[in-house]
Amino acid sequence: MLGVTFEGGANRTVFSCGVIDALIRNKIKSDYIIGTSAGIAYGVTYSSGQYGRNYKIVKDYIADKRYQGIRHMFNIKNRSFYNLDFVFDELPNNLVPFNYKAYCGFKGNIIATVTNVETGKPEYLEVPRDDRKFMLLRASCSMPLLFPIVEINGKKYLDGGVSDSIPFRQAMRSGCDKNIVVLTRERTYRKKEESIAKLVEFAYRHYPDFIKTYQKRPYNYNRCIEDLEKLESEGKVFVIAPDTTMNVSRTDSDTRKLKALYKHGYDVAMRSMPKLIEYLRQ
Repeated sequence: MLGVTFEGGANRTVFSCGVIDALIRNKIKSDYIIGTSAGIAYGVTYSSGQYGRNYKIVKDYIADKRYQGIRHMFNIKNRSFYNLDFVFDELPNNLVPFNYKAYCGFKGNIIATVTNVETGKPEYLEVPRDDRKFMLLRASCSMPLLFPIVEINGKKYLDGGVSDSIPFRQAMRSGCDKNIVVLTRERTYRKKEESIAKLVEFAYRHYPDFIKTYQKRPYNYNRCIEDLEKLESEGKVFVIAPDTTMNVSRTDSDTRKLKALYKHGYDVAMRSMPKLIEYLRQ
């Protein structure tokens, strides 16, 4: 069973959009898709098999003022840096149509990682095929400070990357004996404490377990990368990672840079294709 894991990284995940198109072009279909934050938000297009759809969003809409910007945080109905209804409703349902028929026909699992704010633990939830406003994807993407807490079935959630940035272990626990892991940082990257850490701790002070998880995030992320390196050397996973992120930030709206990062993702994946096909045949 083939699992594909997508790391998050907000707009930096444009790299993964290029990888997704390379996988679609080479007819590499998975049985299990799991991701965190923008990783799964873009990853659902892998399940629908729509080559170029994510790229159209990147080149035509990320720089659009309707997509993101500080002014959206002051909208009492939004309270997010990203215009949530535009990103998760207007785009897939009108401007860049999402193929719901193909999506619903995907026979595998599509899993979004979220962080339970009250327990601080990751939860791995099946993305509903009938939710055309993608509430679970919104929850998985909800970066601390930049998004509001999203409540689903009485539980409060934030960005899955806080508790499990690269959820490949869950794919393996779910029975995937072949695993492609798509990173959005260079292989040499190691996470350090973020400059906003104290602000996050203050903002979510009423959720002590979430704060504990957030504080451990750099350690957990770096250990995750070390485990990946070991598994890759043993031939148990296949990692696709950028050679460079081209200084694209999480909220970058520079279309030129974003298009270049998409192309880099596509090129890296195509360059890796012979070895990937060999790995899948073993």
